[in-house]
Amino acid sequence: MPLLTVRKTRCPSHFTGRLLHRIATLILLTCAACLSIHPISKAQSAETPRLPNIVFILADDMGYGDPGCYNPESKIPTPNIDSLARDGMRFTDAHSPSAVCSPTRYGVLTGRYSWRTRMKRGVLGGYSRALIDPKRVTVASFLKQHGYATGCVGKWHLGLGSAAKTDYTKPLTPGPNSLGFDYFFGIPASLDMTPYVFVRNERVVALPTEKIAGSGMRRKGGGGFWRGGGIAPGFRHIDVLPTCSQEAVKFIEGQADRAAVKPFFLYFPLSAPHTPWMPTKEFVGKSGAGPYGDFTAQVDWTVGQVVEALKRTKQFDNTLLIVTSDNGAHWLPTDIKKFGHRANGQLRGQKADIHEGGHRVPFIARWPGNIKPGTTSDQTICHTDLLATVAAVIGEKLPNGAGPDSYNILPALVGEAKDRPIREATVHHSVSGMFAIRQGPWKLVLGRGSGGFTAPRVIKPKPGEPKGQLYHLGDDPGEKKNVYLEKPEVVKRLTTLLKRYRTEGHSRPTEK
Repeated sequence: MPLLTVRKTRCPSHFTGRLLHRIATLILLTCAACLSIHPISKAQSAETPRLPNIVFILADDMGYGDPGCYNPESKIPTPNIDSLARDGMRFTDAHSPSAVCSPTRYGVLTGRYSWRTRMKRGVLGGYSRALIDPKRVTVASFLKQHGYATGCVGKWHLGLGSAAKTDYTKPLTPGPNSLGFDYFFGIPASLDMTPYVFVRNERVVALPTEKIAGSGMRRKGGGGFWRGGGIAPGFRHIDVLPTCSQEAVKFIEGQADRAAVKPFFLYFPLSAPHTPWMPTKEFVGKSGAGPYGDFTAQVDWTVGQVVEALKRTKQFDNTLLIVTSDNGAHWLPTDIKKFGHRANGQLRGQKADIHEGGHRVPFIARWPGNIKPGTTSDQTICHTDLLATVAAVIGEKLPNGAGPDSYNILPALVGEAKDRPIREATVHHSVSGMFAIRQGPWKLVLGRGSGGFTAPRVIKPKPGEPKGQLYHLGDDPGEKKNVYLEKPEVVKRLTTLLKRYRTEGHSRPTEK
């Protein structure tokens, strides 16, 4: 059953006469006794208690060590994110299923690892065809089926249309509207990928009839990295985050009048702090971590805009609000040295890597009356868990085959899973397709090297050297000591488990 509050209602009596009055009193007392014994259900209630709104904010490339609530030495001010942590729960062992963009977004919406599709490595380009089959259950389609208004605002990056190269003069279907979203506004892919256009539902706002030259990295003196190509008239990269913030606020405000009868789900995948690092002028110099840090401070401001909209429309206290990131920060050792800021905390590696810095991410959840304020959880969770969790929140069962890699983390959110792991194991993969599997404190990597952006990316083992990597994260959170050769039984067990997950098509146990 969903965690709901029974509302008291008054029913005026129209009875006259002593006998009828006694009968009515007896009926009322009997009903009251029943309610004291049995929880109210949707079918029983005259006024159905409201289900919670659900808002999922997905930052783009924000690292584990960026928010102050995760890193007291962070050079970036994040007062809004930190406030949510004080009012809710902060997970210390949350992970994206992949260390890069598109695969993670697939996992968030479908509850399924993307390597079960054609997306086994890399990311999609701006002109890619749709990755998610419209027949597959998504978080949006599931919640829509159960009475939710659904919206997506921000960076899509899951492909649009059915052709190998998207034709932006035609309706962009299949896309968000084909996957359960009533409304979509945003950009097709990362903000450094062409074409540079805004899309509203299935149509571009303006066609990419103009051209823009590419721009270099801020690290190298450029104006902010993006690729050259098609751009819509009037489109400016610097406007994307504030524009999408306004659209998200409008969506929330538009639900206020319907709040009494229809809850909403807002999926808000941000375009920042992914490149190009382009904070607006009011955020320039606000951090001690250069343009990246300033842009991350603007991400925190965006979170604050959502919070203020929920408060203003009196929906804040009936909303499950989650803030997280799609992978680790693209933050180099030279950046750490220059700014003294560790965007990925003390974790090894960065975005795209198989190491923890690639996929261990901030994850904060606030839900008044259900999540205890100021709490932390060390449960190992994954973004693929959103689908099974929202099903539990609203008290509904997932269809057979939906969310094969999605676990219900509601027990962890409400503090009922302190002594037992929720997930049997978690699978990660890097931008190059290098796999890792995590179970308890043990993490096995199939291969040597980072598998991502950090050198060396691939190490070919010499005779007698380990073929893979095994770390005990409880004793060695920085992944400094490879014990692959010392623990052959653990290597065998985790290798066998990963093989089973890959061959059976699911990692969550199927219901009997």
